[in-house]
Amino acid sequence: MSIVTDRILDEALQLPVTERARVAAELIASIDGPPDPGAQEAWAAEVERRARRSLVSESTSEAWGVVRQRISGKLHSR
Repeated sequence: MSIVTDRILDEALQLPVTERARVAAELIASIDGPPDPGAQEAWAAEVERRARRSLVSESTSEAWGVVRQRISGKLHSR
């Protein structure tokens, strides 16, 4: 890293957690580029669809403990 980059990083690390998170989010957003057209609307529609399915019991669900055990078992068997 350059001297300027090191200085900026050192100063950023002195910020409170919430301000560091904001700086990090802005930096990551600047790398991602502009959002896809319609992405926000598509996500809102998907959240709405999933919420409706959940409310009318169309979707199946499992307890987090059961899912976590299954994932843990798969990871340990590798």
